[in-house]
Amino acid sequence: MHRLFDNRNTLGLLFMLPAAALLLVFLTYPLGLGVWLGFTDAKVGRPGEWVGLENYVYLWGDSVTRLALFNTLLYTVVASVLKFFLGLWLAILLNQHLPFKSFFRAAILLPYIVPTALSAIAFWWIFDAQFSIISWVLTKFGLIDRYIDFLGDPWNARWSVIAANVWRGVPFVAITLLAGLQTISPSLYEAAAIDGASGWQRFWHVTLPLLTPIIAVVMTFSVLFTFTDFQLIYVITRGGPLNSTHLMATLSFQRAIPGGALGEGAAIAIAMVPFLLAAILFSYFGLQRRAWQQGATDR
Repeated sequence: MHRLFDNRNTLGLLFMLPAAALLLVFLTYPLGLGVWLGFTDAKVGRPGEWVGLENYVYLWGDSVTRLALFNTLLYTVVASVLKFFLGLWLAILLNQHLPFKSFFRAAILLPYIVPTALSAIAFWWIFDAQFSIISWVLTKFGLIDRYIDFLGDPWNARWSVIAANVWRGVPFVAITLLAGLQTISPSLYEAAAIDGASGWQRFWHVTLPLLTPIIAVVMTFSVLFTFTDFQLIYVITRGGPLNSTHLMATLSFQRAIPGGALGEGAAIAIAMVPFLLAAILFSYFGLQRRAWQQGATDR
């Protein structure tokens, strides 16, 4: 027995067992159950029968599901791109020698650490048709003559929830990229400056290549969090108006729990998996690039 515990591989497996058990109970089982339900006509209170691909065929022809897919892709792409550029700009700014730099670094985390439901309620008030602070300010400055219907118009509602997601997600991107920037040796910038490189050239040829692996990882998490967003949408709009802000996650919940169609809701949730796998592959290739930069060889 003593020799068994001296073996590093065996000891490593023993240490991994508690985490593996948690993953099995809280991840593998729910995922497997969801896949199974997606192939059944299960309802709340009734186990249902096997129907094969019937749920997926129905959802493919369902206009609301197609709209939710469009909303999810638009929401994810626009919000992720905005979070990346704003986060990168903030990271570069906070990496400079600024007064009260520590204070600003701490303050920028506030949107991220505030509970999602609380920030969603705040945005619900900010975008309210009658009491919007944005509309009130624009009216006082004479820029508009009536309050903007942020959440009553489909496209206004889409841009409003995207703005709320960007506000909440930028700190995560900024702080992570800032950590990556601080790992870049200043001597590289000094050498580039001696060679006559401009600020833009130093960013393009020094900062960006060395930051690429961090960007791959942080944007993967950003895309995953945005694609599966639920709380922000459900609190602010509940998918309205006219299903214009329904994402795959919110529609899956609505069909499965309030609607009672567990099989249909599970099928919508499982349909999200290919997109999530694509994001994970993006991160994988980013990490492969990092291994190549550090001199690793393929085995």
